[in-house]
Amino acid sequence: MAETIPVISLKLQYEGLFDFDGMYTTMIDWAKNYGFLWHEADYKHKVPDPFGAEQEYKWIMTKTVDTYISYKIVIEGHTWEHTEMTVDVEGKKKNLAKARVYITLKGEVNHDTLNIFGSSEFAKKLGKWYGKILKREIEGHYDTITYRLYNLHALMKNYFDMQSKKYAYKGYLGEH
Repeated sequence: MAETIPVISLKLQYEGLFDFDGMYTTMIDWAKNYGFLWHEADYKHKVPDPFGAEQEYKWIMTKTVDTYISYKIVIEGHTWEHTEMTVDVEGKKKNLAKARVYITLKGEVNHDTLNIFGSSEFAKKLGKWYGKILKREIEGHYDTITYRLYNLHALMKNYFDMQSKKYAYKGYLGEH
């Protein structure tokens, strides 16, 4: 029986100018770098009022670790008063977005993604037994998805110019 365990949820709020296209491209590159598949699940654009448009996004990243474990990251974003403008940044013209932004990042670990242990009662009992044997290894995946999400969160804060010079969890998983 496939089981989804929500591990972590992070939020991000911002109001002002930011490079939306650059952030979007960087998130896709981040997903490819860590072996995640990128899916655009939902996009809504409401008719702009005098202050700007309202937009809603839902992006899903998935990664199959092995035949038993997979990761899922869901990014839900909502912008209000979204307007595009050209700004002079260090002598170069750059297209930036101005908006109020609210973003939620959720990380999940899925057990038995291929539904190997879901066909019969015996298979379900066998799946519970298998989960108990691999408990310590499975709990290590919770840490992995947590620190991956902290890394993505820090990357996004960088685009909102909210990031400090140091990132507390950088290199925590033994990677560069």
